Amino acid sequence: MDSLSGLTGLFASAFISATIAPGGSEVVLAYLVSQGQHPLGQLLLVATLGNTLGAMTTWGLGVLAAKKFPVADLLPKNRQKALNLVRQYGLWTLLFSWLPVLGDALCFAGGWLRLAFWPACLLIMLGKLARYAAVAWFFT
Repeated sequence: MDSLSGLTGLFASAFISATIAPGGSEVVLAYLVSQGQHPLGQLLLVATLGNTLGAMTTWGLGVLAAKKFPVADLLPKNRQKALNLVRQYGLWTLLFSWLPVLGDALCFAGGWLRLAFWPACLLIMLGKLARYAAVAWFFT
């Protein structure tokens, strides 16, 4: 795998992993870290950027959905866990956007509730960077 295709694949995998589709960006990152062909900082930057942009896409979908559908029409009360978490704890819940399944829902809920864009982006990015740093550390 050449240098550019490895980074492009990592970015694409990270972006897709942060949207509705499942992805394996941690596996791609672990593989690239173990190969030692890229500086660790570069891999963390590419993975974090891709995953953050994917999460902000989900956040944007939440903003768009909120314009068309009231919360009560979208989900029954017993299915609004992420929405209730974001309502209760606000922006800080977005630090956990890296969690499987719940993380996507938190980003969507953040957009739905129209949390401030830049603080949301920063907290999402920090959570995702921490996760990728832990994965990279494990495989170095």
